[in-house]
Amino acid sequence: MSVRRLAEENVQPQRFAFNEGNASWAQATINKYPKGREQSAVIPLLMRAQEQDGWVTKAAIESIADMLSMPYIRVLEVATFYTQFQLKPVGTRAHVQVCGTTPCMLRGSEELISLCKQRIHSQPLTPNAAGTLSWEEVECQGACVNAPMVMIFKDTFEDLTVERLEQIIDSFEAGKGVDIVPGPQIERVFSAPIGGLTTLTEEPKPQRNQVTEAPVPVAEADGASVPPTNAGRAKPDAPEADPTVKTPVTAKGEAAANTKKTGAETKDAGPVDTPEGGPKTDLTAGAKTPSPETK
Repeated sequence: MSVRRLAEENVQPQRFAFNEGNASWAQATINKYPKGREQSAVIPLLMRAQEQDGWVTKAAIESIADMLSMPYIRVLEVATFYTQFQLKPVGTRAHVQVCGTTPCMLRGSEELISLCKQRIHSQPLTPNAAGTLSWEEVECQGACVNAPMVMIFKDTFEDLTVERLEQIIDSFEAGKGVDIVPGPQIERVFSAPIGGLTTLTEEPKPQRNQVTEAPVPVAEADGASVPPTNAGRAKPDAPEADPTVKTPVTAKGEAAANTKKTGAETKDAGPVDTPEGGPKTDLTAGAKTPSPETK
């Protein structure tokens, strides 16, 4: 960041005072802040002083400091920190701030700077011979879609060519800057695509959620209505198909009933043959019959 200092003493005015309209505005601005926080108005007051005189003078800094009961050094710190404040005299009719950040540079801002050097002055922040015009290169001004662009006082002029910027500079030098419409200098609405919209060209239509109606009962052959079936839907409360496979067993009575039922079923099943050489189980008697080898 470059060093920013106040202008030389020989160009500094001896005193500063807001005019009647700006004085009323300044007091109303100070009153917006709570008691004890009035110093928060320092930036808007400095900006209004610059708009009134064209730049921020030493006398303006001291006068605003007195209005806000601030030390001079505190207001000086604010004025020298923010590059929006001009600490030296600039053009009285136009101070052209050319954006030189990457998007604007890719779209031709270097040619615009060359024009300013030829048309205004070879050095930035130096007024022309008449004192009406000056220029400087600045960082992003927030209109990258409309690059390249410049800012003159509070207005931005976008989508520029060298020829169009020269016309704008001539108009301001002639005192007719108010006739120039700020914003894009081509057939474009703000930051809309060049040539008009390419998407979202239709009027959006509201869409409402579709309400699913209940199924109509199916009529039987004899004319009686049958309620719709829920085939394929899970029945959370349906009983289990085989009561003997209920798991887990949570009650002793239920466990006993299952055991009795299992015993009754196995009693009717008869003997079960086992592989050769193995013991045979007589399910009718409910006990194992030992094999001859084990007697």
